[in-house]
Amino acid sequence: MCGQFTGWPEQAMDVLWQLQGEPTHATRERYRADRERLVRQPMIALLNEVADTDPRYEDFSVWHYRTDSWWWQNQGAVIRLGRKIEIGLRFSLDGLRIQGAWWYPDPGQVDMFRKAVASEGSGRELSAIVEDVRKKGYDVSGDVMKRPPRGYPTDHSRTNLLRHRSLIAARPLGCEEWLHTPEAVDRVLSAAADLDALLMWLVRHVKRAA
Repeated sequence: MCGQFTGWPEQAMDVLWQLQGEPTHATRERYRADRERLVRQPMIALLNEVADTDPRYEDFSVWHYRTDSWWWQNQGAVIRLGRKIEIGLRFSLDGLRIQGAWWYPDPGQVDMFRKAVASEGSGRELSAIVEDVRKKGYDVSGDVMKRPPRGYPTDHSRTNLLRHRSLIAARPLGCEEWLHTPEAVDRVLSAAADLDALLMWLVRHVKRAA
């Protein structure tokens, strides 16, 4: 059982350092227990505290390790807000990173997204939200078509958004001393607040497949 979040121990970085490159099976097994205790369990504790602040954040998963070495070097977690809509966290030697994402869409979701973008009210709302997120330091990306989708004018004022088949806003939160303290909870909640308007727009308009 994971207890109250107190920060990632400084030894967590030492464990991740030992797992850099292409660690052998023996190396992975040697550090498995330490990685679970020092890296993964603090992420679970963090997300439990985040979930306590808002019931929308209660559906979360903290990934285990896979055969690919990347999964041993990066501790990922997601908070699900809607179908294919989530907050993602990643802890690594680079520190903590957050993203808000609608990706790997179900059939029909891309069409729903485009209709909402093309609609004057919801489309203008999303444009303003994306601009605000960028101003807060987030990199906005996704799976973007080279040309506007069929059925929409090529000179549409929101053609850049219409070309998206997924939408991701991400930024690093840093690798400072706060990572090793309970302050990390506040940092995550502040970033989640940055992303809230974007994610809630997506929940309203593309939560369910058509």
